[in-house]
Amino acid sequence: MAEFQEVSKQSGVHPKPAGLVLQYGTAGFRTNAEQLGHIMFRMGLLATLRSKTTKATIGVMVTASHNPEEDNGVKLVDPMGEMVTPTWEVYATQLANAEQEDLLAALKDIIEKESINMSQEANVFVGKDTRSSSARLSQAVLDGVSALGGQSKDYGLVTTPQLHYMVCCQNTQGKYGEATAEGYYKKLCQAFIQLSKNASNCTDDQKHLSVDGANGIGALKVREMESHLKKELHITLFNDGSEGKLNHQCGADFVKVQQKPPAGMKINPGERCCSYDGDADRIVYYYSDSEGIFHLLDGDKVATLISTFLKELLTQAGLDLKIAVVQTAYANGSSTNYLENTMKVIVRCTKTGVKHLHHAAQEFDIGVYFEANGHGTVLFSKAAEEKVQQLAENSSLIDEKKRAALLLQNTINVINQTVGDAISDMLLIEAILAIKGMTIQQWDAIYTDLPNRQLKVKVSDRRVIDTTDAERRAVSPAGLQEAIDSLVKKYRQARSFVRPSGTEDVVRVYAEAETQDSADDLAHEVSLAVYHLAGGVGSEPKPLH
Repeated sequence: MAEFQEVSKQSGVHPKPAGLVLQYGTAGFRTNAEQLGHIMFRMGLLATLRSKTTKATIGVMVTASHNPEEDNGVKLVDPMGEMVTPTWEVYATQLANAEQEDLLAALKDIIEKESINMSQEANVFVGKDTRSSSARLSQAVLDGVSALGGQSKDYGLVTTPQLHYMVCCQNTQGKYGEATAEGYYKKLCQAFIQLSKNASNCTDDQKHLSVDGANGIGALKVREMESHLKKELHITLFNDGSEGKLNHQCGADFVKVQQKPPAGMKINPGERCCSYDGDADRIVYYYSDSEGIFHLLDGDKVATLISTFLKELLTQAGLDLKIAVVQTAYANGSSTNYLENTMKVIVRCTKTGVKHLHHAAQEFDIGVYFEANGHGTVLFSKAAEEKVQQLAENSSLIDEKKRAALLLQNTINVINQTVGDAISDMLLIEAILAIKGMTIQQWDAIYTDLPNRQLKVKVSDRRVIDTTDAERRAVSPAGLQEAIDSLVKKYRQARSFVRPSGTEDVVRVYAEAETQDSADDLAHEVSLAVYHLAGGVGSEPKPLH
């Protein structure tokens, strides 16, 4: 077959280094950019096959998100803008790791297993972030698509959520929106402006937000979007990529882990600030108080604000829809407690990794999901969207119900339901704060986070740790969970869990307790238990104080 000859020819241009093995993880492939040429070419091939199977457009995004500038990566996007299905993650790993001479056999194996009709046409959307390696690597993806006779559309520089959005727009024949950057800005900003009309007498001060763009793609795209906001939001942009290095001492991941503001940003007391990550699919908020103390509002606080707002609107509209918040074991205990006991919202806990949260959120009429790192969104079932629309279009409604229904309708439109989206989440949060007349301090005071600590312990093989109950309890090695349970009993309001990393041979340890000292001590003691029971490597963990 002619296409296989083309694949052979082109794969010689993107050869695989012998013996290199990479896994398709939660976020696709990610490593040093120098090692990714062959991977990109092969993901172009795989996306073409996926498109033929689904008879739909597939997306390929070239990015390494919050990783350093010298890394890069790639992830595949399924027809509705969601992450690629698990079976195809396995194919991605097989194809990526096939030695050069076995590539065609690996390709034919997938075609056979999936009974792919090779004469079916294929369509692939490709996007890239601002890394210096992204142009070369996205070209390798395009080469892969054309080698198998697929059609491609190169969107060039886009945020990851924008590419997910484009794929969904294309496959819903425009029902979800128009598959262009302009269409994306219009849909989100129009909904934001409609929401903002419900905010009574907002001053210019209250409309101001400082944004740290992580020196990445998000900064470029916010600049492009600004004119669509019609002065309803005043953004001061820092780390816009004009001089700093991508993700270096800035961005959502840096702020969350270091618990401090990014470099290159001047913060006035009480001022609202937020940070995106390198590909703009995560967001965290923060401020400094009058004493200069830093306050972080992470994914848990975002989920709480959004779900509270939605629940109030459902009550006002008289809609009986089932709303739930999906969290991971890393969610702060105070947020879970507040949601369950004060807000009376269903809380579901899943394994770490966005795909697990997304999947669980789909089980409800409205599913709000956020990881503590700031990646998340809100999903509305088709039935829920229809009920909201019927209510919004009902002319005989009393004012309060009508207002609530219209607010819900615009909220649905400001949200990018395909994936976590820093820009969309930012617009939603800004609208909610304005409508509720809330300062960032008042939002922060909804509940107080329990002090917590995350540590990691190097082990010779992370697979010795096996967990259950959404990673909250260890099943093996023997004795580890018992040790954790007895350590937790020593402290007030305490909990701790351990889980193997998805990317390196370390075990991640999380602990929280009533005071920071207690959380630190508990995390250290649990680290020692992991070190002794799970094959720790190197010197044993040192106390934090």
